Amino acid sequence: MPEPALEVAVSPAIDAGDRERLLHGTHHAPHAVLGAHPVPGGIAFRAFRPYAQAVCVVSGDLRAELHDDGDGFFSGLLPLTDVPAYRLLVTYEGTVHETEDAYRFLPTLGDLDLHLLAEGRHEQLWRALGAHVTTHQGVTGTRFAVWAPNARGVRVAGSFNFWDATGFPMRSLGSSGVWELFVPGVGAGELYKFEITRPDGSRTLRADPLARRTEVPPATSSIVDDSHHEWGDGEWMAHRADTPVHEAPFSVYEVHLPSWRPGLTYRQLAEQLPAYVTEMGFTHVELMPVAEHPFGGSWGYQVTGFYAPTARLGTPDDFKYLVDRLHQAGIGVLMDWVPAHFPRDAWALAEFDGRPLYEHHDPQRAAHPDWGTLEFDFGRREVRNFLVANAVYWCEEFHIDGLRVDAVASMLYLDYSREPGQWTPNQYGGRENLDAVAFLQEMNATVYRRCPGVVTIAEESTAWDGVTRPTHHKGPSGFGGLGFGLKWNMGWMHDSLEYMSHEPVHRKYHHHEMTFSMVYAYSENYVLPISHDEVVHGKRSLVSKMPGDWWQQRASHRAYLGFMWAHPGKQLLFMGQEFAQGAEWSEAHGPDWWLLDPSYGAEADHRGVRNLVRDLNGLYRATPALWQCDTDPAGFQWITGDAADDNVFAFLRHDADGNPLLAVSHLAPVVRHDYRIGVPEDVPAWLEALNTDAGGYGGSDVTNRDVIKPEPQSWHGRPASIRLTLPPLATVWLRPA
Repeated sequence: MPEPALEVAVSPAIDAGDRERLLHGTHHAPHAVLGAHPVPGGIAFRAFRPYAQAVCVVSGDLRAELHDDGDGFFSGLLPLTDVPAYRLLVTYEGTVHETEDAYRFLPTLGDLDLHLLAEGRHEQLWRALGAHVTTHQGVTGTRFAVWAPNARGVRVAGSFNFWDATGFPMRSLGSSGVWELFVPGVGAGELYKFEITRPDGSRTLRADPLARRTEVPPATSSIVDDSHHEWGDGEWMAHRADTPVHEAPFSVYEVHLPSWRPGLTYRQLAEQLPAYVTEMGFTHVELMPVAEHPFGGSWGYQVTGFYAPTARLGTPDDFKYLVDRLHQAGIGVLMDWVPAHFPRDAWALAEFDGRPLYEHHDPQRAAHPDWGTLEFDFGRREVRNFLVANAVYWCEEFHIDGLRVDAVASMLYLDYSREPGQWTPNQYGGRENLDAVAFLQEMNATVYRRCPGVVTIAEESTAWDGVTRPTHHKGPSGFGGLGFGLKWNMGWMHDSLEYMSHEPVHRKYHHHEMTFSMVYAYSENYVLPISHDEVVHGKRSLVSKMPGDWWQQRASHRAYLGFMWAHPGKQLLFMGQEFAQGAEWSEAHGPDWWLLDPSYGAEADHRGVRNLVRDLNGLYRATPALWQCDTDPAGFQWITGDAADDNVFAFLRHDADGNPLLAVSHLAPVVRHDYRIGVPEDVPAWLEALNTDAGGYGGSDVTNRDVIKPEPQSWHGRPASIRLTLPPLATVWLRPA
C-alpha cells in the first residue's frame, strides 16, 4: 500500500512581482497576499509595515515573530490548521504598537452596492463611497472607498499614517472601478487623502470626492466625519409637503452665509438668522453655495467638495444645527447647487485618476468657456450618479427644502458661449446637450420621488421649452419637461429693472418692459429674482439703479418691491436690498448694517424700507390672492396695462375662491388726484391695505385713508370704478373692505 504524499511547506514570503507592485502602489489585490492565508504546511502570515523593526503575530497565548524580508515586508509560516483571531505587535524605533491587521478583513461593500454603482443608480452613493466610521467584523475603524477606474493602484494617506500611504494599499473591487480598504482604529477627525497611481505610473494625492467634511481652506485634506446631530424639526418635516409649493406663500431671503454677519459660525448664525428672517416675514432663506470651495471670491460657485459643507463656518453637524433651528422657526431652507462645472485644482476632481473622469473626455466638451472650469460628463452613468446622489444627499442628510440649480443654460446647450467650430452638434444635428437634459430629468425625478416637499428651482436664462414641465410630458420640441418645480424669471428681472432705470419722464416709452412678462407668465412656474447677481460687478445695488435724487431713488425702490410682491410668481430678494443698501454687495464685509444704526443720520430712510419689506411679507402671507393661483391664469386680470402716459399699472389678483386684491403701481414723481380705476362690480367697498408712500416707510404719506366705494361709472372695460389718490412713485394695494 503506497504511503500518503507529504505536504511540502512553502515559503511564506511575498513573491517578487507582488512585492514590486506593493512597493510602487500598483497592486490591485493586496488582501490576496497580505494578512493570513492557508498554504501547504500551515497558515502564512504576511505584513507590509515600512519602517518597522519587527512584527509579531499575537493570538491568545501564541506570540510568533515574523521574519524580516526587507523593504518593510515580514512573513512567517505557523503550523496551524485554521486562521486564528490575531493582532499584530509592530516594533518601531522607540515604540511598540499593537494593532489589528487591516488585511484580514472582508470587503465592506456588498454585491448590491457594487451592482447599483455599476448601473449608476446608487441613490445614496455617499453611504457606499467616502470614509465611514464603522464596526466591521467586530472591530471599530474607518472604511475608505473611492471610484478611480483608470488607476493602476490606490492607497490611503492621512494623519493616522504620517501621510505615508506606502503600507495602506486599497483593493480593487473588480469592474466597478471602486477601491476599498477598512483601516482598524481610525476614527472621526482624522485627515486623509487618496494616493492614486496614474496610468503613466506617476502619483497624485487627491481629496475624497465623497468627503463629508474638509479642512478649512486653503488646506485641502478630507476629514473622517461621524455625525451625532439629533434633529428637532420633526414637525416641519412631517408637514413640509402638505401644500404644493406653487400654491403656497414663497418669499425668499437670499443669503451669503460667510458675509451676512462676517465672522459668525454656523451655530452663531443659528442664533441670529432665524430671528431676523422671522422678524422680516420671509418664508424661506436661500443660501448661496455652502458646499466646500477653495476660493472664497467664487462665493461658492466653484465647488471642490460636493458632499461637504464649507468648513469656514464649522462642522457638518454645525450646519445641520443651523438648518434645524431655521426649521424650528418655521423657515424653509433652500440652497444653491452647482452641478454645471468644477474647478481644475490638481488635488480635486480634474483628471482625478490620471485621465478625464468627472469631466468629458472631449476637451471641447470639458472646458467651460466662461469660467476656466471643467464641465461634468453628464453622459457617463457614474458621473450622473455622483451628481444625482449629491442632490438627494443634501435633502436627506441636511433636511434641505429646495435646490436652486445654478447655470442650467450653460448645461443645456452644446454651443453655450462657443463659436462655430468650437462645438459639435448632437446626434440629431441640434445644439441641445442631450446628456445634460437626461441628467436634469433624472435628478428632478429622483429628488421629487425620494424627498416629499422638496422643490427644485432652475436658474435658466433662455426660453428652453418645459423647464418646469413634468419629465414625462413631451412638449413641441419633442423633449419631455426638465421636471423642475420653479424657474427664475430672468426675463422679468431684466425687463423690469431696465424700465425702473429710466428717468420717469422717459418711462412711458418703455411701458411694455413692465407688462411683457404677463405674455409668458404661465408658460413656467416662476420665481421673481432680485439676486446677488444683480447687485455686484458694477450693476449697482437695487436702490442705486433708480434714477433721481435720494428721495426718488428710495420711493422707486419701494414702489418696485410693491409691484414685485403683487406680480404673479414667487419672490426672492438678496440681503442688503431689504433696507436699501446703496453700495454693491461685497463678500468681504457683507451688508452695510451700520445704515440701521440709530446714530446714523439717514437711519430712518433705510429702516423705513426695511419696515416696508417686513409688511409686504406679512400682508403677502396673509393674502392667498397673492400666491394661491400663481400658476393659474385665472388668478390674474389686468385692469389697465396700457396707461403709459400716466406710468400706471393696475391689476387684480384672485385666490382660489375668487377673493381679489387690487394692485396699482404709479411710477411717476407726481400726485394724481381722483385717478379713476375700473373695478369688479361685486365688491361693495375697498380699503387700502398697503401704500409704499406711507410716512412710516419714508414716503410723503399720500394715502387713501377712507373706505373707497365704487361708482356705477364704467371704466377700463368694467362696469364700476373707483377714484384714488395716487402717491408719487408708489404702489398701492387695496382689498375688499
